[in-house]
Amino acid sequence: MTSQLEALNLPNNILSDIKKRSETFKNSEDAMLIGKGGYMPSEDAILFDAMIALSLGKNVLLKGPTGSGKTKLAETLSNLFGQPMHNINCSVDLDAEALLGYKTISQEGSKTSIEFIEGPVIHAMKKGHILYIDEINMAKPETLPILNGVLDYRKMITNPFTGEVIKASSDFGVIAAINEGYVGTVPLNEALKNRFVVIEVPYIQGEQLKAVLRSQSMLTNEKLISQFVTLSSDLITQVQNGQISEEAASVRALIDTCDLAVYMPPLRAISRGITEKLEDDREKAAIQNIAETLFV
Repeated sequence: MTSQLEALNLPNNILSDIKKRSETFKNSEDAMLIGKGGYMPSEDAILFDAMIALSLGKNVLLKGPTGSGKTKLAETLSNLFGQPMHNINCSVDLDAEALLGYKTISQEGSKTSIEFIEGPVIHAMKKGHILYIDEINMAKPETLPILNGVLDYRKMITNPFTGEVIKASSDFGVIAAINEGYVGTVPLNEALKNRFVVIEVPYIQGEQLKAVLRSQSMLTNEKLISQFVTLSSDLITQVQNGQISEEAASVRALIDTCDLAVYMPPLRAISRGITEKLEDDREKAAIQNIAETLFV
């Protein structure tokens, strides 16, 4: 990832901050939590702006369609900073214990005691790691206000389970991802949204997508890779026209399809990796028609 970092032409003070963080964590016991990277942006400004914001202590909200690479971008930011990252996957079942931790009974010899097991929020705050909150608008609105103090200038929280007041380490950073308009999501509270710098993450296309398929899929046939890139472009057009669901244009699904195409005909790979994930028969037929024009 060194070449990717160099290509961004970041200011010297930002580079110094990145170097400091990387040195801090490279030999730590949590080094295994550093992201693997691999996100290739449609424009360098996406990575540049996200790194500036994180280095300045801002919270970053990645906003874009499903499968556009938001999680991969978060992992790449973790990799570029050399900073461990903890993940929270939001759902309606997310509660304070899943965020902050929980109490459990500890037995040592004949002695029994109550022990608090730290959750991802507190662990990341204390260690100065990155906290990644995926699909933040899937959580119940009443759950998230517990993070208000963590996400504003205070970077503090009072643990309701122990009474401990926790002040985050200076390197602590928060990245969240949001898919708007999906079933099960709710609009983010404006007070919460105002605590983030928002970065749009669009689908990658063209040469960037080719590079991703070459590096992240098992497919090596250049003709097929080009055909799959064209398929992706056509699917994105259909998504933008409201003809098919966004999940059909997911880069993640396309990589799965490319892997399958190493071992089976492309049309069958597309069916397994993309088409059959959808519920609507009209959407399935539309994808099948596009695929048949490209793979004969």
